[in-house]
Amino acid sequence: MANTQSAKKRVRASLRKRDRNRSTRSAVKTLVSRARRPALPDAASLTSEEVRRAISALDKAAEKGVLHANNASRRKARLMSALAKLAPAAEPQQKAPPKSRTKASPALAKPATKTGKTRS
Repeated sequence: MANTQSAKKRVRASLRKRDRNRSTRSAVKTLVSRARRPALPDAASLTSEEVRRAISALDKAAEKGVLHANNASRRKARLMSALAKLAPAAEPQQKAPPKSRTKASPALAKPATKTGKTRS
């Protein structure tokens, strides 16, 4: 048991933080599981709205220090990849527009030959 006054205060503070972190971590787990679980039996398992909420909760938990930043990032990546697997079936991806083939301005182009020195 803590003997000094400062050690006793640290115990009280750590208990408060533990309760707060626990509730935040539980809320994040709930939102992530809701994002993965289907709302309706015949609907797609991941909805973009639920995934958005889960990602927001993961970001906030990482910002507060409840979760490590890399842990939150990994969970977000897994959610997004699971959502992306369902997205191609729902919406086909659009092709990128073709790049224009304009020539660079003469001021930016390098000179073809060096001037000033000549070989003899």
